[in-house]
Amino acid sequence: MTTIRQQDFIASIADAFQYISTYHPLDYIRALGQAYEREQSPAARDAIAQILTNSRMAAEGRRPICQDTGIALVFLKVGMDLRWDATMGVQEMVDAGVRRAYLDPHNPLRASVLADPAGGRKNTRDNTPAVVHVEIVPGNRLEVICAAKGGGSEAKAKFAMLNPSDSIVDWVLKTVPTMGAGWCPPGILGLGIGGTPEKAMLLAKAAIMAPVDIHQLRARGPGNRAEELRLELYDKVNALGIGAQGLGGLTTVLDVKVLDYPTHAANLPVALIPNCAATRHIHFHLDGSGPAVLEPPRLQDWPAVNWQPDTQTATRIDLDALTPAQVASWKPGQTLLLKGKMLTGRDAAHKRIADLLARGQKLPVDFINRVIYYVGPVDAVGDEVVGPAGPTTATRMDKFTETMLAQTGLLAMIGKAERGPAAIEAIRKHKSAYLMAVGGAAYLVSKAIRSARVVGFEDLGMEAIYEFEVADMPVTVAVDSAGTSLHQTGPREWQARIGRIPVMVEA
Repeated sequence: MTTIRQQDFIASIADAFQYISTYHPLDYIRALGQAYEREQSPAARDAIAQILTNSRMAAEGRRPICQDTGIALVFLKVGMDLRWDATMGVQEMVDAGVRRAYLDPHNPLRASVLADPAGGRKNTRDNTPAVVHVEIVPGNRLEVICAAKGGGSEAKAKFAMLNPSDSIVDWVLKTVPTMGAGWCPPGILGLGIGGTPEKAMLLAKAAIMAPVDIHQLRARGPGNRAEELRLELYDKVNALGIGAQGLGGLTTVLDVKVLDYPTHAANLPVALIPNCAATRHIHFHLDGSGPAVLEPPRLQDWPAVNWQPDTQTATRIDLDALTPAQVASWKPGQTLLLKGKMLTGRDAAHKRIADLLARGQKLPVDFINRVIYYVGPVDAVGDEVVGPAGPTTATRMDKFTETMLAQTGLLAMIGKAERGPAAIEAIRKHKSAYLMAVGGAAYLVSKAIRSARVVGFEDLGMEAIYEFEVADMPVTVAVDSAGTSLHQTGPREWQARIGRIPVMVEA
């Protein structure tokens, strides 16, 4: 009888989460490289180049692909004929492995899990507990899938109880544009159909753990309705023109995955869950012979893409001498290279700032004529000044935007994805601007940061206010002082263009 030892299982979980923090699945990277070659939108092509370059840099440096190192998700298929040599329960063993991975001093991963989610929201500091799904199956092996799911893509999960006669395709095509770009496209969409509401969501989550193989499916042809649906949605979602980072382009999704399950005659549950540009998962088996052996991929398997700042066409901006007049002159789609000092802040910091302002109390830092970067960085190691430090979803700060611009003297903001109507109106009203950094390029962005120090709310951990000094940090003007949003104009333009672009079918 196969015996799974506690220490082997814990070590395998720890190794798996360290592995996926650093290495993209090669099927994803190859598909993204193909999308880069096909892309005709300059903004989307530049974003994909940053993501690919970041991926290779993270693999070389053994550092996280993204600053959001995710919530730990583990799928287990436990053979009925195996036994455990363990004193801990399965959840306890998984949590021990996750804890070891996230606190690894050689590559610490950002702790993003908060206990008491509807109350105090206190960081558990080690990213536990993990979310574990267990299935008991025939056999004597243990099958394991580990995934690290970023909060930006999780926030865009959707569910609907459709009527049996409703069109799933129509629902998806109506729903995807409402997700905005906070899920960091281009990525993968998982669709779960049938069962009950919770079963549909679990199917959608499990679906995105499969390899990217849409082009192989197209080449061999669909064998069932689920595969027909995959191909139809892949083409029609990409025809929406949302594109990389929501800037408009040919590729919004690299694959669409579909899993279904029998359901009640009166119901049609449908769940949609995206996987982002930091797609991270690994699949392995344990047979009792020891911990899993996870071989690093070969660096030569990455596409030969090496993004560099375009110093010929980009505008260099000195943040230490920034004026309202300069901000007002920026145009949508303009590429800027930032140097000088900026402040950072995320949800918790913005909430605390708003509370202090409401009470008439002094802020810990002066925001007059400053730029704020929405980021929660990974801790530094070795000679780093900061760990991977990519942008977080800007829409979560929309409700604070009017307060920040009206009461603090803030000039501009940096984040990822689109801004909502209230934030855009505040930007227009105060002649401010919103700049977009590429989600999925966290390690690349961190190399532009020359110094970092906490200047406020240190108790918030990764959500504290930092002061970064940067050099040639690349950003794109996503909302200008007139309130024009690139995330609105770009997809509209490319949706119209795609209707006139011949379909490029891969061999």
